[in-house]
Amino acid sequence: MSLLLAIIYLAFISLGLPDSLLGSAWPSMYGPLGVPMSYAGIISMIISGGTIVSSLLSDRLTKKLGAGRVTAVSVGMTAVALAGFSVSPTFWMLCLWAVPYGLGAGSVDAALNNYVALHYASRHMSWLHCMWGLGATAGPYIMGYALTAGMGWQGGYRIISILQAGLTVAIIASLPMWKTRSGEGAEESGPARALTLREIVRIPGAKAVMITFFCYCALEQTAGLWASSYLVLQKGVPPETAASFAGLFFIGITVGRAVSGFLTIRLNDRQMVRLGQAIIAVGIVSLLLPVGEGAALVGLILIGLGCAPIYPCVIHSTPDHFGPENSQALIGVQMASAYLGVCVMPPLFGLAAAHITAALLPGYLLLLLAVMAVMHQRLLRVSGPARS
Repeated sequence: MSLLLAIIYLAFISLGLPDSLLGSAWPSMYGPLGVPMSYAGIISMIISGGTIVSSLLSDRLTKKLGAGRVTAVSVGMTAVALAGFSVSPTFWMLCLWAVPYGLGAGSVDAALNNYVALHYASRHMSWLHCMWGLGATAGPYIMGYALTAGMGWQGGYRIISILQAGLTVAIIASLPMWKTRSGEGAEESGPARALTLREIVRIPGAKAVMITFFCYCALEQTAGLWASSYLVLQKGVPPETAASFAGLFFIGITVGRAVSGFLTIRLNDRQMVRLGQAIIAVGIVSLLLPVGEGAALVGLILIGLGCAPIYPCVIHSTPDHFGPENSQALIGVQMASAYLGVCVMPPLFGLAAAHITAALLPGYLLLLLAVMAVMHQRLLRVSGPARS
Protein backbone atom coordinates (compact mmCIF):
# COMPACT_ATOMS: atom_id res chain seq x y z
CA MET A 1 0.00 0.00 0.00
CA SER A 2 2.83 2.44 0.77
CA LEU A 3 4.42 1.92 -2.65
CA LEU A 4 1.09 2.51 -4.40
CA LEU A 5 0.60 5.69 -2.38
CA ALA A 6 4.04 6.86 -3.52
CA ILE A 7 3.02 6.23 -7.14
CA ILE A 8 -0.16 8.25 -6.60
CA TYR A 9 2.01 11.04 -5.16
CA LEU A 10 4.00 11.00 -8.41
CA ALA A 11 0.76 11.10 -10.40
CA PHE A 12 -0.37 14.20 -8.49
CA ILE A 13 2.98 15.85 -9.18
CA SER A 14 2.41 15.10 -12.87
CA LEU A 15 -0.98 16.81 -12.69
CA GLY A 16 0.59 19.98 -11.29
CA LEU A 17 3.68 20.30 -13.49
CA PRO A 18 1.94 21.63 -16.63
CA ASP A 19 -0.79 23.67 -14.91
CA SER A 20 1.29 26.77 -14.17
CA LEU A 21 3.42 26.82 -17.31
CA LEU A 22 1.23 28.96 -19.54
CA GLY A 23 0.79 31.74 -17.02
CA SER A 24 4.48 31.96 -16.19
CA ALA A 25 5.63 31.77 -19.82
CA TRP A 26 3.00 33.95 -21.49
CA PRO A 27 4.70 37.35 -20.93
CA SER A 28 7.60 35.97 -22.99
CA MET A 29 5.40 34.13 -25.51
CA TYR A 30 2.78 36.49 -26.87
CA GLY A 31 5.23 39.01 -28.37
CA PRO A 32 7.23 36.55 -30.50
CA LEU A 33 4.01 34.78 -31.47
CA GLY A 34 2.58 38.08 -32.68
CA VAL A 35 -0.68 37.86 -30.75
CA PRO A 36 -2.34 40.08 -28.09
CA MET A 37 -1.82 39.43 -24.39
CA SER A 38 -5.44 38.29 -24.01
CA TYR A 39 -4.88 35.30 -26.34
CA ALA A 40 -3.59 33.26 -23.41
CA GLY A 41 -7.25 32.94 -22.55
CA ILE A 42 -7.93 31.18 -25.87
CA ILE A 43 -5.36 28.49 -25.17
CA SER A 44 -6.61 28.14 -21.61
CA MET A 45 -10.18 27.82 -22.91
CA ILE A 46 -9.26 25.02 -25.34
CA ILE A 47 -7.39 23.11 -22.64
CA SER A 48 -10.31 23.52 -20.27
CA GLY A 49 -12.82 22.45 -22.92
CA GLY A 50 -10.98 19.18 -23.45
CA THR A 51 -10.79 18.67 -19.71
CA ILE A 52 -14.54 19.22 -19.32
CA VAL A 53 -15.27 16.54 -21.92
CA SER A 54 -12.93 13.97 -20.36
CA SER A 55 -14.20 14.76 -16.84
CA LEU A 56 -17.79 14.05 -17.87
CA LEU A 57 -16.62 10.75 -19.37
CA SER A 58 -14.54 9.80 -16.32
CA ASP A 59 -17.25 7.72 -14.66
CA ARG A 60 -17.61 5.52 -17.74
CA LEU A 61 -13.87 5.37 -18.45
CA THR A 62 -12.91 4.51 -14.88
CA LYS A 63 -15.54 1.78 -14.62
CA LYS A 64 -14.26 0.30 -17.89
CA LEU A 65 -10.49 0.68 -17.51
CA GLY A 66 -9.87 1.29 -13.80
CA ALA A 67 -8.18 4.26 -12.16
CA GLY A 68 -4.65 2.97 -12.83
CA ARG A 69 -5.02 2.62 -16.61
CA VAL A 70 -6.88 5.92 -16.90
CA THR A 71 -4.03 7.62 -15.04
CA ALA A 72 -1.31 6.08 -17.23
CA VAL A 73 -3.03 6.93 -20.52
CA SER A 74 -3.87 10.47 -19.43
CA VAL A 75 -0.37 11.36 -18.22
CA GLY A 76 1.04 9.94 -21.45
CA MET A 77 -1.30 12.13 -23.51
CA THR A 78 -0.15 15.18 -21.55
CA ALA A 79 3.50 14.33 -22.22
CA VAL A 80 2.84 14.16 -25.97
CA ALA A 81 0.89 17.43 -25.92
CA LEU A 82 3.68 19.26 -24.06
CA ALA A 83 6.21 17.96 -26.59
CA GLY A 84 3.96 19.43 -29.26
CA PHE A 85 3.98 22.80 -27.47
CA SER A 86 7.78 22.74 -27.41
CA VAL A 87 8.00 22.54 -31.22
CA SER A 88 5.15 24.92 -32.06
CA PRO A 89 6.29 28.17 -33.74
CA THR A 90 2.79 29.60 -34.25
CA PHE A 91 -0.26 30.34 -32.14
CA TRP A 92 -2.59 28.06 -34.11
CA MET A 93 -0.29 25.09 -33.50
CA LEU A 94 -0.44 25.76 -29.76
CA CYS A 95 -4.23 25.70 -30.04
CA LEU A 96 -4.04 22.35 -31.84
CA TRP A 97 -1.86 20.74 -29.18
CA ALA A 98 -4.05 22.20 -26.44
CA VAL A 99 -6.75 19.65 -27.35
CA PRO A 100 -4.91 16.49 -26.16
CA TYR A 101 -3.42 18.64 -23.39
CA GLY A 102 -6.94 19.14 -21.99
CA LEU A 103 -8.28 15.67 -22.74
CA GLY A 104 -5.42 14.14 -20.79
CA ALA A 105 -6.20 16.08 -17.64
CA GLY A 106 -9.91 15.56 -16.87
CA SER A 107 -10.29 11.81 -16.51
CA VAL A 108 -7.13 11.33 -14.47
CA ASP A 109 -8.10 14.17 -12.13
CA ALA A 110 -11.53 12.70 -11.40
CA ALA A 111 -10.30 9.10 -11.20
CA LEU A 112 -7.45 9.84 -8.81
CA ASN A 113 -9.50 12.11 -6.58
CA ASN A 114 -12.29 9.57 -6.22
CA TYR A 115 -9.81 6.75 -5.59
CA VAL A 116 -8.16 8.68 -2.77
CA ALA A 117 -11.47 9.93 -1.34
CA LEU A 118 -12.71 6.33 -1.07
CA HIS A 119 -9.53 4.65 0.18
CA TYR A 120 -7.59 7.22 2.23
CA ALA A 121 -8.15 9.68 5.09
CA SER A 122 -8.60 13.42 4.60
CA ARG A 123 -4.99 14.14 5.59
CA HIS A 124 -3.77 12.01 2.68
CA MET A 125 -5.98 13.98 0.28
CA SER A 126 -4.40 17.23 1.48
CA TRP A 127 -0.86 15.86 1.27
CA LEU A 128 -1.47 14.40 -2.17
CA HIS A 129 -2.77 17.73 -3.41
CA CYS A 130 0.32 19.22 -1.82
CA MET A 131 2.18 17.12 -4.39
CA TRP A 132 0.09 18.79 -7.10
CA GLY A 133 1.24 22.10 -5.66
CA LEU A 134 4.83 20.89 -5.71
CA GLY A 135 4.48 20.19 -9.42
CA ALA A 136 2.69 23.50 -10.05
CA THR A 137 5.38 25.36 -8.08
CA ALA A 138 8.20 23.68 -9.98
CA GLY A 139 6.65 24.56 -13.33
CA PRO A 140 7.29 28.34 -13.22
CA TYR A 141 10.81 27.85 -11.87
CA ILE A 142 11.62 25.40 -14.64
CA MET A 143 10.20 27.88 -17.14
CA GLY A 144 12.17 30.72 -15.53
CA TYR A 145 15.35 28.63 -15.75
CA ALA A 146 14.70 27.90 -19.44
CA LEU A 147 14.16 31.60 -20.16
CA THR A 148 17.26 32.80 -18.31
CA ALA A 149 19.38 30.00 -19.85
CA GLY A 150 18.45 31.13 -23.34
CA MET A 151 16.39 28.01 -24.10
CA GLY A 152 13.24 30.04 -24.69
CA TRP A 153 9.75 29.13 -23.57
CA GLN A 154 9.90 26.09 -25.87
CA GLY A 155 12.73 24.71 -23.75
CA GLY A 156 10.61 24.97 -20.62
CA TYR A 157 7.82 22.95 -22.20
CA ARG A 158 10.36 20.41 -23.48
CA ILE A 159 11.76 19.80 -19.99
CA ILE A 160 8.29 19.24 -18.51
CA SER A 161 7.39 16.89 -21.36
CA ILE A 162 10.39 14.70 -20.58
CA LEU A 163 9.48 14.60 -16.89
CA GLN A 164 5.88 13.64 -17.76
CA ALA A 165 7.12 10.82 -19.98
CA GLY A 166 9.18 9.43 -17.11
CA LEU A 167 6.17 9.56 -14.78
CA THR A 168 4.10 7.73 -17.39
CA VAL A 169 6.56 4.84 -17.34
CA ALA A 170 6.43 4.68 -13.53
CA ILE A 171 2.63 4.62 -13.49
CA ILE A 172 2.49 1.85 -16.12
CA ALA A 173 4.87 -0.24 -14.01
CA SER A 174 2.56 0.21 -10.99
CA LEU A 175 -0.66 -1.01 -12.66
CA PRO A 176 -0.78 -4.42 -10.88
CA MET A 177 -0.73 -2.65 -7.50
CA TRP A 178 -3.95 -0.75 -8.22
CA LYS A 179 -5.84 -4.03 -8.50
CA THR A 180 -4.15 -5.47 -5.43
CA ARG A 181 -5.16 -2.41 -3.38
CA SER A 182 -8.87 -2.58 -4.26
CA GLY A 183 -9.35 -6.14 -5.38
CA GLU A 184 -9.39 -7.59 -8.88
CA GLY A 185 -12.13 -6.02 -10.95
CA ALA A 186 -13.22 -3.74 -8.12
CA GLU A 187 -11.04 -0.68 -8.33
CA GLU A 188 -13.97 1.69 -7.99
CA SER A 189 -17.06 1.76 -5.84
CA GLY A 190 -20.46 2.57 -7.24
CA PRO A 191 -23.35 1.31 -9.36
CA ALA A 192 -22.54 -0.90 -12.32
CA ARG A 193 -24.33 1.55 -14.62
CA ALA A 194 -22.82 5.00 -15.03
CA LEU A 195 -25.22 7.78 -14.03
CA THR A 196 -26.37 10.22 -16.69
CA LEU A 197 -25.69 13.93 -16.29
CA ARG A 198 -29.40 14.59 -15.74
CA GLU A 199 -29.53 12.00 -12.95
CA ILE A 200 -26.45 13.47 -11.30
CA VAL A 201 -27.74 17.04 -11.36
CA ARG A 202 -31.00 15.95 -9.69
CA ILE A 203 -29.14 14.67 -6.61
CA PRO A 204 -29.70 17.14 -3.72
CA GLY A 205 -26.66 19.39 -3.31
CA ALA A 206 -25.18 18.57 -6.72
CA LYS A 207 -25.85 22.02 -8.20
CA ALA A 208 -24.37 23.76 -5.15
CA VAL A 209 -21.14 21.75 -5.21
CA MET A 210 -20.83 22.26 -8.98
CA ILE A 211 -21.02 26.04 -8.58
CA THR A 212 -18.61 25.87 -5.65
CA PHE A 213 -16.05 24.13 -7.84
CA PHE A 214 -16.73 26.47 -10.75
CA CYS A 215 -15.88 29.49 -8.60
CA TYR A 216 -12.94 27.90 -6.76
CA CYS A 217 -11.06 26.78 -9.86
CA ALA A 218 -11.94 30.00 -11.66
CA LEU A 219 -10.33 31.91 -8.79
CA GLU A 220 -7.29 29.67 -8.56
CA GLN A 221 -6.59 29.61 -12.29
CA THR A 222 -7.27 33.30 -12.82
CA ALA A 223 -4.74 34.10 -10.11
CA GLY A 224 -2.23 31.60 -11.48
CA LEU A 225 -2.65 32.59 -15.13
CA TRP A 226 -2.58 36.37 -14.70
CA ALA A 227 -0.30 36.82 -11.67
CA SER A 228 2.78 37.36 -13.83
CA SER A 229 1.03 39.83 -16.10
CA TYR A 230 -0.42 41.69 -13.11
CA LEU A 231 3.03 42.04 -11.56
CA VAL A 232 4.55 43.24 -14.85
CA LEU A 233 1.79 45.70 -15.77
CA GLN A 234 0.78 47.04 -12.35
CA LYS A 235 3.88 46.62 -10.18
CA GLY A 236 6.65 47.14 -12.75
CA VAL A 237 8.30 43.75 -12.17
CA PRO A 238 10.52 42.53 -15.10
CA PRO A 239 8.96 39.60 -17.05
CA GLU A 240 11.78 37.17 -16.17
CA THR A 241 11.41 37.95 -12.46
CA ALA A 242 7.62 37.85 -12.63
CA ALA A 243 7.74 34.32 -14.09
CA SER A 244 9.50 33.12 -10.94
CA PHE A 245 7.45 35.32 -8.59
CA ALA A 246 4.25 33.77 -9.93
CA GLY A 247 5.53 30.55 -8.39
CA LEU A 248 4.96 32.11 -4.96
CA PHE A 249 1.24 31.58 -5.46
CA PHE A 250 1.81 27.86 -6.01
CA ILE A 251 4.28 27.76 -3.13
CA GLY A 252 1.45 29.05 -0.95
CA ILE A 253 -0.79 26.23 -2.16
CA THR A 254 1.93 23.62 -1.65
CA VAL A 255 2.92 24.69 1.86
CA GLY A 256 -0.73 25.21 2.79
CA ARG A 257 -1.68 21.68 1.79
CA ALA A 258 1.24 20.20 3.70
CA VAL A 259 0.04 22.04 6.81
CA SER A 260 -3.62 21.25 6.05
CA GLY A 261 -2.87 17.54 6.27
CA PHE A 262 -2.01 18.00 9.94
CA LEU A 263 -4.87 20.43 10.60
CA THR A 264 -7.43 17.91 9.29
CA ILE A 265 -6.57 15.73 12.28
CA ARG A 266 -8.32 18.37 14.46
CA LEU A 267 -10.59 20.19 12.01
CA ASN A 268 -13.22 18.68 9.73
CA ASP A 269 -13.56 19.35 6.01
CA ARG A 270 -16.20 22.06 6.49
CA GLN A 271 -14.01 24.01 8.92
CA MET A 272 -10.97 23.69 6.66
CA VAL A 273 -12.87 25.13 3.69
CA ARG A 274 -14.04 28.13 5.70
CA LEU A 275 -10.53 28.76 7.01
CA GLY A 276 -9.20 28.74 3.46
CA GLN A 277 -11.82 31.21 2.28
CA ALA A 278 -10.91 33.64 5.07
CA ILE A 279 -7.20 33.51 4.20
CA ILE A 280 -7.96 34.13 0.51
CA ALA A 281 -9.87 37.27 1.50
CA VAL A 282 -6.86 38.59 3.41
CA GLY A 283 -4.61 37.86 0.42
CA ILE A 284 -6.87 39.76 -1.96
CA VAL A 285 -6.83 42.77 0.36
CA SER A 286 -3.00 42.64 0.27
CA LEU A 287 -3.08 42.80 -3.53
CA LEU A 288 -5.22 45.93 -3.29
CA LEU A 289 -2.78 47.79 -1.04
CA PRO A 290 -0.94 50.53 -3.00
CA VAL A 291 2.41 49.95 -1.30
CA GLY A 292 4.56 48.41 -4.00
CA GLU A 293 5.43 44.91 -5.10
CA GLY A 294 6.10 43.54 -1.61
CA ALA A 295 2.44 43.56 -0.56
CA ALA A 296 1.44 42.01 -3.89
CA LEU A 297 3.89 39.15 -3.40
CA VAL A 298 2.59 38.55 0.14
CA GLY A 299 -0.94 38.63 -1.24
CA LEU A 300 -0.13 35.96 -3.83
CA ILE A 301 1.29 33.70 -1.13
CA LEU A 302 -1.77 34.22 1.09
CA ILE A 303 -4.19 33.51 -1.75
CA GLY A 304 -2.28 30.30 -2.42
CA LEU A 305 -2.38 29.38 1.27
CA GLY A 306 -6.12 29.99 1.34
CA CYS A 307 -6.70 27.92 -1.78
CA ALA A 308 -4.77 25.03 -0.23
CA PRO A 309 -7.47 23.24 1.81
CA ILE A 310 -10.54 24.02 -0.30
CA TYR A 311 -10.11 21.68 -3.27
CA PRO A 312 -8.96 18.56 -1.38
CA CYS A 313 -11.45 18.98 1.47
CA VAL A 314 -14.49 19.48 -0.75
CA ILE A 315 -13.40 16.48 -2.84
CA HIS A 316 -12.75 14.30 0.19
CA SER A 317 -16.18 15.08 1.64
CA THR A 318 -17.97 14.01 -1.58
CA PRO A 319 -18.57 10.36 -0.55
CA ASP A 320 -19.96 11.58 2.78
CA HIS A 321 -22.24 14.17 1.17
CA PHE A 322 -23.50 12.00 -1.70
CA GLY A 323 -22.62 8.39 -0.81
CA PRO A 324 -19.75 6.18 -2.05
CA GLU A 325 -22.01 4.74 -4.75
CA ASN A 326 -22.35 8.19 -6.35
CA SER A 327 -18.93 9.63 -5.59
CA GLN A 328 -17.20 8.88 -8.92
CA ALA A 329 -20.06 10.39 -10.90
CA LEU A 330 -20.26 13.46 -8.63
CA ILE A 331 -16.50 14.02 -8.69
CA GLY A 332 -16.60 13.79 -12.48
CA VAL A 333 -19.18 16.58 -12.78
CA GLN A 334 -17.34 18.57 -10.10
CA MET A 335 -14.20 18.38 -12.23
CA ALA A 336 -16.22 19.39 -15.31
CA SER A 337 -17.70 22.36 -13.43
CA ALA A 338 -14.26 23.33 -12.17
CA TYR A 339 -12.78 23.33 -15.64
CA LEU A 340 -15.80 25.16 -17.03
CA GLY A 341 -14.86 27.89 -14.57
CA VAL A 342 -11.27 27.69 -15.81
CA CYS A 343 -12.52 27.79 -19.40
CA VAL A 344 -14.69 30.88 -18.98
CA MET A 345 -13.43 33.10 -16.17
CA PRO A 346 -9.66 33.53 -16.78
CA PRO A 347 -10.22 34.40 -20.47
CA LEU A 348 -12.96 36.81 -19.40
CA PHE A 349 -10.52 38.56 -17.12
CA GLY A 350 -7.99 38.63 -19.96
CA LEU A 351 -10.48 40.59 -22.06
CA ALA A 352 -11.16 42.95 -19.16
CA ALA A 353 -7.42 43.47 -18.61
CA ALA A 354 -6.81 44.15 -22.29
CA HIS A 355 -9.70 46.56 -22.78
CA ILE A 356 -9.89 48.17 -19.32
CA THR A 357 -6.98 47.44 -16.95
CA ALA A 358 -5.20 44.54 -15.27
CA ALA A 359 -5.74 46.38 -11.98
CA LEU A 360 -9.18 44.73 -11.85
CA LEU A 361 -7.62 41.42 -10.78
CA PRO A 362 -8.19 41.74 -6.98
CA GLY A 363 -11.85 42.74 -7.37
CA TYR A 364 -12.43 39.94 -9.85
CA LEU A 365 -11.01 37.39 -7.42
CA LEU A 366 -13.09 38.81 -4.57
CA LEU A 367 -16.33 38.35 -6.52
CA LEU A 368 -15.49 34.70 -7.25
CA LEU A 369 -14.66 34.13 -3.58
CA ALA A 370 -18.00 35.55 -2.42
CA VAL A 371 -20.07 33.34 -4.74
CA MET A 372 -18.00 30.27 -3.78
CA ALA A 373 -18.60 30.86 -0.05
CA VAL A 374 -22.36 31.23 -0.53
CA MET A 375 -22.63 28.06 -2.62
CA HIS A 376 -20.56 25.97 -0.23
CA GLN A 377 -22.82 27.02 2.64
CA ARG A 378 -25.84 26.00 0.56
CA LEU A 379 -24.23 22.60 -0.06
CA LEU A 380 -23.90 22.08 3.67
CA ARG A 381 -27.54 23.01 4.26
CA VAL A 382 -28.87 20.71 1.54
CA SER A 383 -26.74 17.61 2.04
CA GLY A 384 -25.54 18.10 5.62
CA PRO A 385 -21.94 18.48 6.89
CA ALA A 386 -19.51 15.77 5.93
CA ARG A 387 -18.56 13.35 8.68
CA SER A 388 -14.82 14.05 8.36
